[in-house]
Amino acid sequence: MNGLISQTNTQNLFCKPGKNREFSDILNEVQAYISSKYSALVIDGINNINKGNDEVKAQVKRYIGKYLLDYRISAEGMTQQELIDKLYTEMAEFSFLTKYIFGTGIEEININSWDDVEVQYSSGETVKLEEKFESPDHAINVVRRMLHVSGMVLDNTSPAILGHLSKNIRIAVLKTPLVDEDVGVAASIRIVNAQKLKKEDFLKSGTAADEMMELMSALVRYGVSTTVAGATSSGKTTLTGWLLTTIPHDKRIFTIENGSRELDLVERDESGKIINKVIHTITRESEDEKKSITQDNLLDMALRFHPDYIVVGEMRSSEADSAQEAARTGHTVITTIHSNSCESTWRRMVTLCKRKYPNVDDKVILNLVTEAFPIVVYAKQLENKQRRIMEIMECEILPDGERKYHSLYRYKITENRMENGKFVITGSHEKCADISPSLQRRLLENGMPQEELNKLLRKESEK
Repeated sequence: MNGLISQTNTQNLFCKPGKNREFSDILNEVQAYISSKYSALVIDGINNINKGNDEVKAQVKRYIGKYLLDYRISAEGMTQQELIDKLYTEMAEFSFLTKYIFGTGIEEININSWDDVEVQYSSGETVKLEEKFESPDHAINVVRRMLHVSGMVLDNTSPAILGHLSKNIRIAVLKTPLVDEDVGVAASIRIVNAQKLKKEDFLKSGTAADEMMELMSALVRYGVSTTVAGATSSGKTTLTGWLLTTIPHDKRIFTIENGSRELDLVERDESGKIINKVIHTITRESEDEKKSITQDNLLDMALRFHPDYIVVGEMRSSEADSAQEAARTGHTVITTIHSNSCESTWRRMVTLCKRKYPNVDDKVILNLVTEAFPIVVYAKQLENKQRRIMEIMECEILPDGERKYHSLYRYKITENRMENGKFVITGSHEKCADISPSLQRRLLENGMPQEELNKLLRKESEK
């Protein structure tokens, strides 16, 4: 950090809670002192939250403790250490949100208003917190501090911001005037679960049947480009992460993600030596459009690294066209996309590709994307918060060029009812069809042993 940050700029990062509470009065006094004496140190603390370096944190807390001791300041109902800890959290961390942001088992924090905050757990359960910000201004300033980590500024000229807290925590923010004055700020903090799930975890939770998991991993392993589709919180990234762990270590993987990193594919042996081949990349936004690095740019760069697999974290725009081009020229591309069914996934790809080539006929693009991505896996979070792979579909290209869509597996709901105010949903996965003969030939050409292919196909007695 070059030089000291001015007291004024530093205080903009601090929260400004109400003055009617005893703790608020203490906070105002202590932060005024600390910001005037140790502003650069506090900024270092903000930039290093949860990075394992507690030296700055301990030093700031010592200064806070000394000030409280020198002026004999205390708070009713709190020990001196509790007061020090809370003051530090309010001044250099993210208020009461800190323990949720860096806790375990939490996937998302939604700030609907300064006094309405809810947490979504990995189980799918959503809980409204009793805790709240002191005021709309307090909420805005805490969120500003979050965005400071990624170098973003939230103000009236930039009231809508996408930022990140770390490589696996994304934050989307709206402030006044885009939301009402009495709301202050609305934000969604998305926390990627660092836990690496095994196939047994998906089976135990009922997300998919064993043979479905075997089929998906075999298709990816033997070079069939695949798209995992679904809405937010449907489990797309978690499933994609597992699929990528089934790739042999001698294959090079190049990942491209937008703004923050959700995938963590690097594997090490007991001595810490990396045993697979992974290059993780993320996009970079800039106010100068020429300096921005998009997913499209990184896809172009990926081809220079001669990857066996290219992973596009999420198709959002014109990079869909680059992805289908890569998939049709010998690379295996794995990606996710927001859609509400398997068939609509290919149509959405067409829409995204047309952002680059708006004058190309839809049917031409549809032919390209179905050739590029013959397999779509559709995931969904049900009303009871359980995640299920609802369908695996193949688009078969017939000899005359016609396209035939057919389900390979589908989740069939057998009961859907309410019980004691909760949804009760039961169902099972069923196999609908084998992969097409043309896809079978492709797998054999890509090195799949005949015995392994036979295991993926239905037995004669089942036909």
